[in-house]
Amino acid sequence: MTTALLESSLKSLPLLARGKVRDNYAVGADRLLMVASDRLSAFDVVMGEPIPGKGELLTQMALFWFQRLGHVVPNHLTGEDPVSVVAEDERDQVRGRSMLVKRLKPLPVEAVVRGYLAGSGWKEYQQDGRVCGVALPPGLHNAAKLPEPIFTPATKAEMGEHDENISFERMVQIIGKDLAEQVREVSIRLYREAADFALTKGIIIADTKFEFGLDEAGRLTLMDEVLTPDSSRYWPVESYADAVARGDNPPSYDKQFVRDWLEAVRVDGQPWNKQAPAPALPDDVVQKTAAKYREALQRLTA
Repeated sequence: MTTALLESSLKSLPLLARGKVRDNYAVGADRLLMVASDRLSAFDVVMGEPIPGKGELLTQMALFWFQRLGHVVPNHLTGEDPVSVVAEDERDQVRGRSMLVKRLKPLPVEAVVRGYLAGSGWKEYQQDGRVCGVALPPGLHNAAKLPEPIFTPATKAEMGEHDENISFERMVQIIGKDLAEQVREVSIRLYREAADFALTKGIIIADTKFEFGLDEAGRLTLMDEVLTPDSSRYWPVESYADAVARGDNPPSYDKQFVRDWLEAVRVDGQPWNKQAPAPALPDDVVQKTAAKYREALQRLTA
């Protein structure tokens, strides 16, 4: 892996936006260069310490899934080399961690699919037995496998704000019935195929979120990242049952490791309020997180 990149600084292309992880640059009027930094966000707050190699690992994993799932829905990749659109002295910032993609009209919702009950879904279920309006069987426990994957959309949050779970009916109001039903159908199919494959590699994909846009012809197109540890909850199969029996969250390949540390840390004797700035991550947390990203990619692609 190359030196950690907390923030890219390309001068040869106009910067459009810096997200929690990615820096997006305009390439003409119809393409974007998406540079995956080594930033990590948790609870919608960007940590001050980069995770070395994370951007490269995320990019390799996204490209792996885009290729594997390309028969389900079109995606935003152009097939062009990202290095070809930047100045020569900027290529080290781009190489291995970037995607050159089509510019799309993004849908203002996130398509979340859950195969297991965890995170905000578990919290909602404990209140009224539902997740985003979807009724679930009584008596389920934390990290329980659901009878069938469920589609639980969310609104996209601005930087520093929290995504908000919404009902499918609310999604219909936002983007229309036909498009909402298409997004739901495609998302569940993507999740099923990915989750089935990951199980053969010893990984449970508990849940994930997809982002979609429309191309110039109005076709639904998969965009942003896909099925990475930043957008999904990855659990190793071999430790799942024991963790559930103890009532714990299963150990994770994703940034849940950082979330758990942040939940336990104390700032001036008090729990962190989940507002910026985040507590400084200790070096061992940084290194263990990087190792988890590496192991997830290695297991999936072995």
